[in-house]
Amino acid sequence: MRLVVARCEVLYTGRLTARLPEAVRLLMFKADGSFLVHDDAGGFRPLNWMTPPTVVEEEPDLIVVRKRAGKTEDRLEVRLLEVLSDVTHGLDATPLEKDGVEKHLQEELAAQPEALGEPLRLVRREWPTDIGPVDLMCRDGEGDWIAVEIKRVGTIDAVEQLGRYLERIDVEPCRGVLAAQAIKPQARTLAESRGIRCVEVDLAVLRGEREPELTLFSG
Repeated sequence: MRLVVARCEVLYTGRLTARLPEAVRLLMFKADGSFLVHDDAGGFRPLNWMTPPTVVEEEPDLIVVRKRAGKTEDRLEVRLLEVLSDVTHGLDATPLEKDGVEKHLQEELAAQPEALGEPLRLVRREWPTDIGPVDLMCRDGEGDWIAVEIKRVGTIDAVEQLGRYLERIDVEPCRGVLAAQAIKPQARTLAESRGIRCVEVDLAVLRGEREPELTLFSG
């Protein structure tokens, strides 16, 4: 990974035009072709980015990152006014390991996706995106895509994470499902407002170690 800290201006052209005025920013070049522009505010999300495959062209005071997008081209021009740091580090590609509960939930739901409450067919585990893999990608009875994020506890952060995945998945239509052993009320409310379905699952039931609890209704 190459990290450049520079005073620069950034111009994006493509589906729209956007300009970042002169400021000190972090430019991140990843080995997979991703390019990201960060500042020191606004949390972890980049100000602008380009997903792979990209073409990077460099001149002494200019970096151009290009990507074909259908019949058009997305283009980021970074005009360098002062380079403060330019370093490259070799990083390994060791994937994030889920904790034991999340890992086992993923294994069981991959084997029986219908446990999510609808007739689903697994297409792939660890579906890749430029910001990380989606736990499960499935299709429903109509052939629509379903992105499933699996957590031990469903929180607002989990909903936000799934929302970012949905923004980057390049298949349509695609909707999201958050599966967890327990889901926080605030997370459920946020998920429903964004069209994400929440499902609470019990690992012991999925494994057949005990029967699901039955709810009795009286007239």
